[in-house]
Amino acid sequence: MTGVHPDQLDDQQLMKELESIHRTRHDTLLHGSSEALRTHNERMAQLEGEYLRRHPRRPIVSGRTREGARERGCATP
Repeated sequence: MTGVHPDQLDDQQLMKELESIHRTRHDTLLHGSSEALRTHNERMAQLEGEYLRRHPRRPIVSGRTREGARERGCATP
């Protein structure tokens, strides 16, 4: 694993790591090697998993659900 294990990060550090990895996602997908993309996927999953573990009752915005998308008319038939 690259970086500090997510469960050892405080909340502020975890958010900073998540922001950074999401910011670099597109470039890694388009221009990174297969190894870089695999590493990126693994790290992102670890960080996101830790966030979800810490915040199981995080607020869900209705527009970010399938039902909310259907209400906006964005769903495909």
